Amino acid sequence: MRKLIALSFIVALVIGCTTVPITGRKQLTGVVGSEEVIAMSADAYQQVIDSVQLSNNQEQVAMVKRVGTRIQKAVEQYMNNNGYEGLLDGFDWEFNLIESDQVNAWAMPGGKVAFYTGILPICKDDLGVAVVMGHEVAHAVAKHGQERMNQNYAKQVGLSIGAVALGQDPTLAQQMVFQAVGIGTDIGLLKFSRTHESEADELGLTFMAIAGYDPSEAPKFWERMSAGSSGQAPPEFLSTHPSHETRIERLNAALPKAMEYYNKSTLK
Repeated sequence: MRKLIALSFIVALVIGCTTVPITGRKQLTGVVGSEEVIAMSADAYQQVIDSVQLSNNQEQVAMVKRVGTRIQKAVEQYMNNNGYEGLLDGFDWEFNLIESDQVNAWAMPGGKVAFYTGILPICKDDLGVAVVMGHEVAHAVAKHGQERMNQNYAKQVGLSIGAVALGQDPTLAQQMVFQAVGIGTDIGLLKFSRTHESEADELGLTFMAIAGYDPSEAPKFWERMSAGSSGQAPPEFLSTHPSHETRIERLNAALPKAMEYYNKSTLK
């Protein structure tokens, strides 16, 4: 039986790998497939939305939805133009603003995004929201949550019983979704890896540029975010992000290519 499980895991590694757009990194995403992950994520997202207070500030809500829709169009345009259409199968985009002092935002697999009002003073305007929106949507497009879920799947429930466990235990499925996308049971941020964060920076810069938002705003936003910590422990949003200096250096290095997308954008 152990040999059979080991063989199954090896097969899953071989056939369950996908390529992240733009960066080209290989990742394991096929043990728990996209359709299942997106379905579980949609349920988890709705549970979060039902349990919090949504903002009634119509101006801010409109801004989040407006920027989100443009980033969505940019992602779809990039995927269609570069042969990645299938990566968006099952996406059902949604953008909500949660009333909370938390400096936070996140995206579920399948394109469901939540912003917290606490991050908006740092965003300041549409450009700042576009930086965060591009970054969070990039996590979903790059299947970071699905990748983490596959890793947790093998560790927590085992390949031989995982499908049965997820089907029969909705609580376990919900916990795995929250862990995979970085949401705790208290709606607080957990941790993506620094590889995922750096990758989301790169993809997010591209997506905001295609959407017609000046990508040179990205380093300025992260400088404001870093300054907001006032020398104290960084906000949870930054807990496993690259260091300030490393992030700015990488963003500036990626700016020339992003500016090419920005100058050609048809979504401005």
